[in-house]
Amino acid sequence: MAKTAQDVLRQIKDEGIELVDLKFVDLHGKWQHLTVCQDLIDEAAFSEGVAFDGSSIRGWKAINESDMAMVPDPNTAWIDPFYSHKTLSLICSIQEPRSGEPYARCPRALAQKALGYLASTGLADTAYFGPEPEFFIFDDVRYKSANGSSFYSVDSIEAPWNNDRLEEGGNLAYKIQLKEGYFPVAPNDTLQDIRSEMLLTMGALGVPIEKQHHEVATAQHELGIKFAELISAADNVMIYKYVVRNVAKKYGKTATFMPKPVFADNGSGMHVHQSLWKGGQPLFWGEGTYANLSQTARWYIGGLLKHAPSFLAFTNPTTNSYKRLVPGFEAPVNLVYSQGNRSAAVRIPLTGMNPKAKRLEFRSGDALSNPYLGFAAMLMAGIDGIKNQIDPGDGTDVDLFELSAEELARISTVPASLNGALEALKADKDYLLAGGVFTEDFIENWISMKYEEVQQLRQRPHPHEFTMYYDA
Repeated sequence: MAKTAQDVLRQIKDEGIELVDLKFVDLHGKWQHLTVCQDLIDEAAFSEGVAFDGSSIRGWKAINESDMAMVPDPNTAWIDPFYSHKTLSLICSIQEPRSGEPYARCPRALAQKALGYLASTGLADTAYFGPEPEFFIFDDVRYKSANGSSFYSVDSIEAPWNNDRLEEGGNLAYKIQLKEGYFPVAPNDTLQDIRSEMLLTMGALGVPIEKQHHEVATAQHELGIKFAELISAADNVMIYKYVVRNVAKKYGKTATFMPKPVFADNGSGMHVHQSLWKGGQPLFWGEGTYANLSQTARWYIGGLLKHAPSFLAFTNPTTNSYKRLVPGFEAPVNLVYSQGNRSAAVRIPLTGMNPKAKRLEFRSGDALSNPYLGFAAMLMAGIDGIKNQIDPGDGTDVDLFELSAEELARISTVPASLNGALEALKADKDYLLAGGVFTEDFIENWISMKYEEVQQLRQRPHPHEFTMYYDA
């Protein structure tokens, strides 16, 4: 049930809460926060916001125009389990204090605009998203990038490269071999209890939870959460990442959503299930067709496949993202759709004959995506597909990982690098600008900011280059 500002104020009073933590997401998808005394939160704070300086937030305001306001969403209230003092947490959107308008570079406000645009088209009134973020948990992580040296080291007690390591009490050898981590039981799976605590903590904070399990790669894991309306789904991803990192730290471990931290093993993605509804009725069901897809669903898929090279700049926003998107590691690089086929970029899950369960899954993205931007970009691509009746062609049911090079050459693929995705975004952005959801300023700022990341990597020697070239 939706909460009001009065509900939150009543909770603060009734539970004797002294501190309120205001969280908001920056462009890169990281939470920032400000903790205030409870008497600074009144009913006006939920409409006018709480003032703060936005000049130090990467990619936001210059210092001469830095005054901004955090507007808390009362539906996001929960007691933060990681603070010693009882603290109420609220997720905020950012507002321009001078005009009272949403800040155009606030990811959460942008996602809210995308939903407004969807409603304005008359095509649908609700967009459901079901994200599946994956992550790694390590026992030790060390890295360095300096003028004269560069290295990284990640380690886990379950890693196969530790088969011969001297360990306190003896090496018990219960290691998980590369690509063999899917669903092993203890003692190979060493983190059952930690994942359970992560899952149940999220549930206590209001995230609709489903399951937890070990993933394919060494030290890789996934917690299953249920679908929700777009904004809530993105909020849930932020809570998910916050809980994972902090529970891991509690146990003396470290968690990362970096897509490819381990060479020669599977990377972490964030598959995203999607469906549109109108008037309480699902729009993607079409009985008797391929995968029981409606024409609306087919056009939505057409929009996803057409615009994927450009919106990957938001769903796969790092240089490391593209080290995952390579053949041979179950990463969907081929821009086709298929029923129940995990080698396709768009999979249609086998959901039986229940119209309400009919949905599609975009599989190429990863969890370093800012969920508000990634979800909004995919929604805008899907809307464009429906408006322009973009035909996705026939479904592809063969195992794409087993096709010959000649056959694969006839199939479109995702960009091979972040730079490639940014170039695609430059060339294909009109669908994002529709309804003023994304703006030219936002896209130009994003490209500039991300291109700087590309340049940072280009300019640095890679440790493996010494293996290949030092004595060439």
